[in-house]
Amino acid sequence: MTQSRENISPSSGEKYAIELRGISKYFGKVAANENISLSVRQGEILSLLGENGSGKTTLMNMLSGIYFPDHGQIFVNGKEVVIRSPKDAYELGIGMIHQHFKLIDVFTAAENIILGMDGQSGMINMKAVSAGIQSLIDRYGFHLDLNRKIYDMSVSEKQTVEIVKMLYRGASILILDEPTAVLTPQETDHLFDVLRKMKEDGKSIIIITHKLQEVLSLSDRVAILRKGKYIGTVLTSEATRQSLSDMMVGERVSLDIDRPLPVDPKECLKVSHLTCYDKYGVKALDDVNFTAYTGEILGIAGVAGSGQRELLEAIAGLHECEGQILYTSPSSDTPTDLKGMDPLAIKQAGVALSFVPEDRLGMGLNGDMGMTGNMLIRSYREGPFHTLMERKKPRDLAEKIRSSLGVVTPGLNTPVRRLSGGNVQKVLVGREIATAPHLLMTAYAVRGLDINTSMLIYQLLNEQKAKGVAVIYVGEDLDVLLALSDRILVLCGGHVSGILDARTASKEEVGLLMTTHGEE
Repeated sequence: MTQSRENISPSSGEKYAIELRGISKYFGKVAANENISLSVRQGEILSLLGENGSGKTTLMNMLSGIYFPDHGQIFVNGKEVVIRSPKDAYELGIGMIHQHFKLIDVFTAAENIILGMDGQSGMINMKAVSAGIQSLIDRYGFHLDLNRKIYDMSVSEKQTVEIVKMLYRGASILILDEPTAVLTPQETDHLFDVLRKMKEDGKSIIIITHKLQEVLSLSDRVAILRKGKYIGTVLTSEATRQSLSDMMVGERVSLDIDRPLPVDPKECLKVSHLTCYDKYGVKALDDVNFTAYTGEILGIAGVAGSGQRELLEAIAGLHECEGQILYTSPSSDTPTDLKGMDPLAIKQAGVALSFVPEDRLGMGLNGDMGMTGNMLIRSYREGPFHTLMERKKPRDLAEKIRSSLGVVTPGLNTPVRRLSGGNVQKVLVGREIATAPHLLMTAYAVRGLDINTSMLIYQLLNEQKAKGVAVIYVGEDLDVLLALSDRILVLCGGHVSGILDARTASKEEVGLLMTTHGEE
């Protein structure tokens, strides 16, 4: 594999769309980026890799005008520039598509695309505007109805609006932050086809992602950051998943996900005819039926908004529902119906249930409290005194989790919101596992996490499986779902479109069920 430090100089003769020289950004005493120099060539796709907290998004936020560098220089198409705002970035042809879309739900796609553009005084000829946008759509092969409201769109359609919006504003350099996080395999393939056409048209594209297989299939080169510092750039054609992982972490990383066979599985949870409505009164789950067994990992797949969140919250007593949720404990053959119970009632009924929610800071942890405080809020009702004053056990548990999971924190009382995403997730998963659950539910447990932290989470889930715990794992990476799960339940629009054997199912089969209502 060829690894090369960037050699950036005005006389090199190379045509660079972007050149970064000695870029540094500090937050207090913490160096998010330190003396980073790298380049993006004209008409190439560059992947930006690194562990959580390595400074990838911070670096790109300086290119898109959200942050301003403390030191260093930025060159665009060979000229030194100063980017103080997103408006400056737009004028230089730089557009960033963030993980969380910046769209107005009640506007159409066309209205969102032109919103806020200069020179829009007086009446706007939407017919002429739409014709101009449509030519862009046809040119690159997007699938988009310009008259459709945003609230009525799928995630991939919303992403398409964001990309077309940047292109319509003249962007020749596009930055995409985790663009495939919530896409089906088919949607990902189409996005990559579009990006390749944009590359052929001379666009320069930077992709931030943790999915190594996608990096290898799409990009021309890969730039790697580690702990805020630039490690090197490699040719994708000469890289492997293993070599990239090793460069990110700085040591050899095992990429094999273990999947032992379930041992003596017994029924733990039986969900029958479960129906839920969201806050707008729209049906989020429609007649859902499935069974989860001890000693297995039941994966749940589906495009974003297919009912995954409502399903787990209904089981945990956080969402009203209709139907039956029967839980059978290891010490009894008589099931308990959890429907209608709140979390406290479920706990008082002796149900050993732990839930790692999608919202880590908010629903999962109190961001303003340290590790000790977050252990305490999970267990303060236990014991005869129900007191918040007893801190020794929570402190001991926090120290155990910090030591065993390698949580990087200045102290046990440091607010967890100051920790990186990977460390926050270690605290949350570690706390929930420490309650010795019989049923463990996780929602997007590794979303946005680097490969090292992700592998640790997979190991923890497998350890629970080996102990006879029934594990429900909601995930978005189908490669991981197929490698980790024993069975996969697929949701589409709140319906169960299929339940598959993960050992024999293909990614394409799961992806098809994610977009097609089927029969259980």
